[in-house]
Amino acid sequence: MISRQRSPLIATLLAAAALAGCGGAKRFRYPTADSPLKLDRVVLYRNGVGYFERTGKIDGDLLTLKVRKDQVNDLLKSLTVVERKSGKAVSVSMPLDPQTWANAALATLRPGQGSLAQVLDSLRGSTVTLATDDGRVHGRIAMVEQLTEPAGDDDGAPRNDHRVTLLDGDHLRVVKLSTVRGMTLEDGDLAMQFNRTLDASAGEGMFQQVEVSIRLVGASTHDLLVSYVVAAPMWKPTYRVVVPKEAKGKALLQAWAVVDNTSGEEWDDVRLALTSGAPIAFRYDLHTPREVERPDMTAVGDQRQAVAAVGETTYTPMPAPPPAVASAPRRPMPSPKAGGGAGYGRAAAEPSAAYDEDGEYARTEDYYGGEEVNEPEPGIDYDTLRRSTMAQAKAETTAGQTRFELGERVTVPEGTSTMVAIVNADVDGEQAFLYRPGGAGPGYPYNPYRVVRFKNSTPFVLEPGPIGIYAGGSFVGEGLSETVGADTSATIPFAVETGVLVSTDSASDSDEMRLVKMSRGVLEVEQFSRRTTTYTVKAITDDDGFTLLIRHNKAGGSYVLAARPDGTEDLPDGYLLRLVVPAGQREGKLTIVEQTPSRSTISIWNAPAIDLLDRLLVDASIGADAKKKLRPIIDRRREVAKLEEQLRGLTQKRDQLDQRANELRQNLQAIAKNPAAGEQRAKWTKQLDEFTSEGNKLGAQLADLEAKRLDGRVELENALENFELTMPTK
Repeated sequence: MISRQRSPLIATLLAAAALAGCGGAKRFRYPTADSPLKLDRVVLYRNGVGYFERTGKIDGDLLTLKVRKDQVNDLLKSLTVVERKSGKAVSVSMPLDPQTWANAALATLRPGQGSLAQVLDSLRGSTVTLATDDGRVHGRIAMVEQLTEPAGDDDGAPRNDHRVTLLDGDHLRVVKLSTVRGMTLEDGDLAMQFNRTLDASAGEGMFQQVEVSIRLVGASTHDLLVSYVVAAPMWKPTYRVVVPKEAKGKALLQAWAVVDNTSGEEWDDVRLALTSGAPIAFRYDLHTPREVERPDMTAVGDQRQAVAAVGETTYTPMPAPPPAVASAPRRPMPSPKAGGGAGYGRAAAEPSAAYDEDGEYARTEDYYGGEEVNEPEPGIDYDTLRRSTMAQAKAETTAGQTRFELGERVTVPEGTSTMVAIVNADVDGEQAFLYRPGGAGPGYPYNPYRVVRFKNSTPFVLEPGPIGIYAGGSFVGEGLSETVGADTSATIPFAVETGVLVSTDSASDSDEMRLVKMSRGVLEVEQFSRRTTTYTVKAITDDDGFTLLIRHNKAGGSYVLAARPDGTEDLPDGYLLRLVVPAGQREGKLTIVEQTPSRSTISIWNAPAIDLLDRLLVDASIGADAKKKLRPIIDRRREVAKLEEQLRGLTQKRDQLDQRANELRQNLQAIAKNPAAGEQRAKWTKQLDEFTSEGNKLGAQLADLEAKRLDGRVELENALENFELTMPTK
């Protein structure tokens, strides 16, 4: 009986796996692929896959590969079998009996994956007994359907559930999965498979094997080359850089690859290659059969039926109504389920190695990182470290990826790691200081890093990894590297420099408005926003001179450097600046200005346009002819501006008179019925008449000025109709 405390099935299955783990049985990992063919070549990638080649002779017409269940889909994507003598590919067949399907379905029970509904659906046809809230239900699993129940009264959200249909004899019984509290597997073999599968959590079950049968035709003996791509641990790089004795010069770059063999079999005397770059790899289920639901159209022809009708006669007063149309009930069309019928199409596998006439692997663009020398002298210096490491790999570039081919065959026992030297080369390098925003970390906000900077002059990409730094015959620090492309530079911080202090001062401002273009009275103007940053570096004791690299973040996406300092390098989101403090000095400064233009348009009738036009008359970049055409335009604009200023003054004065006149009218209305206020009434009446008279005069002046202003605008607009001016680019 399977309890449903955490979930209907998983809790007890995990408990069974735990009990199995307590039995003390020896655990082991099955090989990725077990075959009578010898493993000849391994190519490891940085994306979690490996390319494997097997070679050898087979007697008979059947080659069997035993493949781990978790690797079968990867193998089917890439499996290639070739007769080495003829070069022809061989067809591949794989048995898909129900037990094999069940094994593949059980393999979905990897940690963190699978659900009870998925497991039950994958075990259709199996006999189970379900313990539900309403009792026990027995039968064979017919189908598992997802359903959505209507929203409840509490939270208003619909609930997802599944409906399990069991076939018991000729009865179909339907149970909601949410009511299932336990399940019993009636098939003992299936229960045993569950226990074995759940051993995957302890490292066993999911690594068990299924067989892939390859049918061969023709001669009784076949000389085969079999290749495939399956999951494999990524190889890991590690580096060493020996900095030059002087501040700048030749540095030594060395690289090793750490290779892990967790395939479950010995890599005995194999050709080993390592590939850098980022090829795409993914999982895809090609092993599990998939069916596509189709609509059942059987009844379409049967549903056609003529309708009986009663004949009409001319003497019948009212014709009898026709009988109701009778038709066969329509059967609901089954809805298609998601999924396609993908076959066993193979993706392009890793190309087979090319061999010359002597059976040696052919390589191009060979790169050797060392040369034979005499016995090294004692000591850990530049020459000693260079001689101590002979790069065992040659390299070539294929499809934009670097592949390191080991020159000699290697043996890597299962469950072990090995280190392979792949680079041993002289490169250009230098020692320097690097300051980043925030300094060198907590406690060192004003201190730069001490860094080694080198150029990858090899033609190959260096993958990310740790880098040990050596100088003066010993280890001085270590850092981490990002991907370093060919002919690109890398800056590796390896220590904090407490003898150098860096301070930063920043300020932002806006430049004055500048005319870009003028057309028919519309001015396109540009205004710069600027950020000025000043870096000041000071050495506390050292006056031998040094170079400080500054990692300066960009002010924004539209900001650019107004002036580019010497030695500046571009970064994706900033700049790498170079500040050189000469010998004999301890301090240095570097000021950079970033600016971003902001463009807008204004009319010539806007107030700022007058100042812009005035500056054009003294701008040396404008020719005499343009200034001659521009002067009358500016004069008319000034006249209109003067009229507008007078209009504003008179309008303000008239508004004040109108306000005082309104106050007097309100006062007169307040004393209109007071017989004792005759003298005050006469005084206010006289003042109101004076305000009215003065207001009439102001109104006449305003009308005259408004007419002149309108005439001035018309004249100016006529002058602007065909006038265009584009300022030269600075």
